[in-house]
Amino acid sequence: MEDATATFGRLRPRMLGAAYRMLGSLSEAEDVVQDVWLRWHDANPARIENAEAWLIAATTRRAIDRLRLARNEREHYVGIWLPEPVLTDGPSTPEQVQEASSDLSIAFLTVLERLAPDARAAFLLHEVFEADYAQIADILGKTEATCRKIVQRAKEHLREDRPRYVVSDQAHQRLMRRFLEAVSSGDFAAMKTLMAESAVLVGDGGGVVTSFPKPMVGGDRIAALLYAARLRFKDELHIRGAIINGRMALLRYIHDELESVQSYETDGERIVRVYVQRNPEKLRRVARREVMAMS
Repeated sequence: MEDATATFGRLRPRMLGAAYRMLGSLSEAEDVVQDVWLRWHDANPARIENAEAWLIAATTRRAIDRLRLARNEREHYVGIWLPEPVLTDGPSTPEQVQEASSDLSIAFLTVLERLAPDARAAFLLHEVFEADYAQIADILGKTEATCRKIVQRAKEHLREDRPRYVVSDQAHQRLMRRFLEAVSSGDFAAMKTLMAESAVLVGDGGGVVTSFPKPMVGGDRIAALLYAARLRFKDELHIRGAIINGRMALLRYIHDELESVQSYETDGERIVRVYVQRNPEKLRRVARREVMAMS
């Protein structure tokens, strides 16, 4: 028989994945999972019939509480708030919060910010973790009918804002490799060609570093902005590709320090949206993993 510690360890990646999707912050998700670990020991695990159901329920409830507090903090956040990026191309570790067929993209997590905590939990449980309405009702302390309505309303609320394009990983990577080559070589014409005319850039500096207070619209403007960094920093600027939140993204280094993580949404032929994370606090984990990988 698997003991309580081994059971928790086996299910920890799934719990961390649920908490991260709820909060958009891996550091906060880890705090939630640590809280559940303490509750797990106090609950006498040997008497729990379904450990996975108990742990996911406890994680979701704790994440809802945490998100309610976080939403109050985010109302006073300086500039645009974007999720913390997660590097997912290294060795398998709980930090990767990877789940087959689950959506981890920055675009998806950003859209989820529009939902209230209970609605976000119900939507994720049903749409990503494939929980039935009876399970959701038990976790949220509501009736099945109410949970069904919550999920339906969440779908309607997100319909216009969810990523519109279903693009294969292969198509996305091909386009991103072309863009990486264009940015690295300073080919401004190619950069503009690969940008959709109506492309949008959203940046998060957290009030610590410079970023745009509102989205920048226009493919040519975005290409010019990214190209300007090459002109300014020349050989001190380096770009490399990495898998961030399950999709190829770009890491930009200036003076050998990670300056930004750039996540891209594409339609398979052009870039339609760019998410630039510059908040040093949210870059710390990616930077640390990169240093470890290169050492």
